[in-house]
Amino acid sequence: MDHLEERPTMGILLRVLSGLLFTGMLVCIKAVSDDVPVGQSVFFRSLFALLPIVIFLLLRREFPHGVATRRPLGHALRSGLGAAAMFASFAAVALLPVAEATLLAQLTPVFMAIGGVLLLGERFSLYRAGGIILAVAGVAVLILPGLNASSGNGQATGYALGALSALLTAGALLTVRRISRTETAASIAFYFILVAALAGLATLPLGWAALNRVEFALLVLSGLFGGAAHIAMTLALRYAEASRLAPFEYIALVWPVLADWVLFGIPVSSGFLLALPLMLSGVALAAMEGRRLKLTARWLLRR
Repeated sequence: MDHLEERPTMGILLRVLSGLLFTGMLVCIKAVSDDVPVGQSVFFRSLFALLPIVIFLLLRREFPHGVATRRPLGHALRSGLGAAAMFASFAAVALLPVAEATLLAQLTPVFMAIGGVLLLGERFSLYRAGGIILAVAGVAVLILPGLNASSGNGQATGYALGALSALLTAGALLTVRRISRTETAASIAFYFILVAALAGLATLPLGWAALNRVEFALLVLSGLFGGAAHIAMTLALRYAEASRLAPFEYIALVWPVLADWVLFGIPVSSGFLLALPLMLSGVALAAMEGRRLKLTARWLLRR
């Protein structure tokens, strides 16, 4: 990421825009999820995300030289974990409201805090402990009320897939911590999207849907929205510090709630409203130390 340019208002606006674009991506995926296999959705999302990202890198004069790498195995691990996380995320959003799938993605920084202690030998602080406790409480409040009543509609599977996606994303971003010492942000983003597209393409023998015009347009839009959201987040973190952008996670979660209500006729659940402050408070505590704030910025940039 470029040296920080202090334009906080622009950074905040771009952060809000990125949340709207990410929601647009998930709405497109959910709209086709009944008829289009997950692997096919991953392929189209990744393929068409390359277009805005490559154009952006060309404008910044970071392509193609910016994607040169000295650590191909590190990219393979990061990209493999990220691609698996995308599969799990898209499978989750097919089973859950967009708002709940988005909220579960907020567990990523908490899993990173745990991974930092278990895998990287970082100290276990009170901030981390408090963040983990609050996040677990938020997950419990979100999922427990509906499990018995909705055990047959895939809701429990959706929650498990959403949590798995956050865990895999955390693993991918812990890998980013290691390879970012020698690798550029451009190369990390480019190879992740390329590997995800190839992983999606590998599911073709399992059977893909014959797309109509609307489905094809929605899949193309999912990629364009995802790529544009990545760019908006990149610029937001260029213009404003991650700590200044953190409160706008709440605004980013307004878009999925509105999408569920307006587009899919799904009202916001009481569990979501109770879980929201608990989980985001847990994320804030897990990220409160200076090093955690930097990790949260990287997570937002790569997802």
